[in-house]
Amino acid sequence: MKVMDTGLWEISWLDSSLRILVSILLGGLIGLEREWHNHAAGLRTHILVCVGSAVIMLLSIYGFGEFANEFNVRMDPARLAAQVVSGIGFLGAGAIIRNGLSISGLTTAASIWVVAAIGLCVGAGFFYEAALVTVLVILILLVLNRFERSFHNRRSRNEIILHIARAEGGVAQITDLIEQEGLVIVSVSLEPPGDDEERAEIRKLRIRLHKPRTQSLLQVCDRLLTLEFVRSVEAAGIPGSQPARFEM
Repeated sequence: MKVMDTGLWEISWLDSSLRILVSILLGGLIGLEREWHNHAAGLRTHILVCVGSAVIMLLSIYGFGEFANEFNVRMDPARLAAQVVSGIGFLGAGAIIRNGLSISGLTTAASIWVVAAIGLCVGAGFFYEAALVTVLVILILLVLNRFERSFHNRRSRNEIILHIARAEGGVAQITDLIEQEGLVIVSVSLEPPGDDEERAEIRKLRIRLHKPRTQSLLQVCDRLLTLEFVRSVEAAGIPGSQPARFEM
């Protein structure tokens, strides 16, 4: 019977303590960015995930070294680590929130998953890879976040809601005015008037646009209010503000 060298399956207290402390540092750096932007999974969550993954990796590699010389025992350092990769998805799913057609928390869920991978790297002793991924993740969360918002603002759509009185050719005048400002109309919908006497002659017109510059949108609202049959204008989707309402 061949005797295996158990030195490969052993680790000193100093080395294991260093790996745990490094996992706290790296997980905390990513968690600090999430905490700074007020996400549900913040500093403590990311630290715990990273430390837990590192400890599981340490356990998977070194926790069963005393059985290395046992007959018919096969050492598989990746067995416990593989369960972290699949199991962390349940924790990440808790950070995802759906509100109507919008979904938030996907980036935080992804950061939790990456932090688990960083913890596994630290537990296995891949310090350089863990540190490199941590730096890259922080850059992605900080730098690409601004780029993504800017890109989204340019590609998203605005909606202008107008309350208009009955007027021949009124809708055509409104769409012509908007197009004169260089804005692109995506859709136009006209709701029927209300049942009560006061609103019987007032109809609601919804116009969806490709996201223009904020200044252009406000100029359009000002020009729309100059039309006699326009009672009010509401612009939704102005970056960094609540829907703006303009009335005569």
